[in-house]
Amino acid sequence: MTRVLILSWEYPPLIEGGLARHVRKLSEALVELGVEVHVLTRGGEESPAEQHAGGVVVHRIREPKRPTDLGEFVAWVERMNSDMLAAGVELGDSYEYDLVHGHDWLVANACDHLAKRFEAPLVTTIHATEYGRHQGWVDKHPQTYIHGVERWITNRSERVIACSHYMREQIADIFGVEEERVSVIPNGIDPDDLPAQPPAELERLRAEFAAPDQKLVLLIGRLVYEKGFQLALEAMPSVIEAVPDTRFLVAGSGTHEQELHRQAEELGLMEHGTFLGWIGDDVLHSLYRIADLTVVPSIYEPFGLVALEAMASGCPCIVADTGGLREVVPHEEAGLRFRPHDPEALAEVAIRVLSDDELGRRLIAEAYEHVRRFDWVDVAEQTAAVYADLVGETSPA
Repeated sequence: MTRVLILSWEYPPLIEGGLARHVRKLSEALVELGVEVHVLTRGGEESPAEQHAGGVVVHRIREPKRPTDLGEFVAWVERMNSDMLAAGVELGDSYEYDLVHGHDWLVANACDHLAKRFEAPLVTTIHATEYGRHQGWVDKHPQTYIHGVERWITNRSERVIACSHYMREQIADIFGVEEERVSVIPNGIDPDDLPAQPPAELERLRAEFAAPDQKLVLLIGRLVYEKGFQLALEAMPSVIEAVPDTRFLVAGSGTHEQELHRQAEELGLMEHGTFLGWIGDDVLHSLYRIADLTVVPSIYEPFGLVALEAMASGCPCIVADTGGLREVVPHEEAGLRFRPHDPEALAEVAIRVLSDDELGRRLIAEAYEHVRRFDWVDVAEQTAAVYADLVGETSPA
């Protein structure tokens, strides 16, 4: 049996973003395939140093709350890696690990040192790049530092995992990694993680944001520049003019939040929509089910989990024709795509869906079948095959 040590800077119940959920679902699915999975991550003062959850052995280092200042954040990450390395060395005295698997640059230093100490292969999953997030502008600190760590760890790893073919090309081009060392394994989704609330509760929730005869457009995710929400807001006046009484809902928080508020006010949109701010998973997943359309206008998108969640929840979805979204959303099948960076194109496609209920129903039906391609068992089987290739064993799948 292969024993793997996975390092991640977050793991439930400590959730900063989508990475925590990804690592948990992958880890638990790997266990089902017969892989012994240990996760080394961080936790608060109340977190046990070791726990067993979903068949996964979770080891936690105690870390203070992360700083919001980017300059301080880099120093905090370096300290976290030192603490993870020390904890990993102790684990190595008790367990013999066959492979080390790290997620993103945040745990790169600890992963590299532990893999060398264990004389084990190193796998790194790159979920996004600093180069992509900042449209190539990585000449200032801390972007330069993060970009350098990403280049270093991808070239130190025996295998790199990317969530889309788009990301594999980016990793190869930006970091000079041979494409044959980059395996494309998509993110997964479990529809059971998107439970439907009772119809009466969904009706009550929708009434908070739109009347029964109005259309509700959902913008959901981290409110950062690369997610392109500014493009969607720019398109909204045209959408409202063509489909009167259309309302919008922005759910999420991030560094671009205040700028989006200001933009909405300048466009006269505040009477047509709501900024909900950060919300928990229970409400978040319900929003897909009360919306008439989810828009994913990303400028940079390695994969497109929001689109997948919308499709799995029965909400029609339109996305920018870029990055991993192009692979996740087949055009005119599970969803519709529009030219990226183009508010007019976004408005045109949104109006088309909001004006055609039959089109919306067809997209929902086809999306229901499409999301089955992203089953966590399949994702785990592909990951286990990478492990088996590197440690010289037969894949448990």
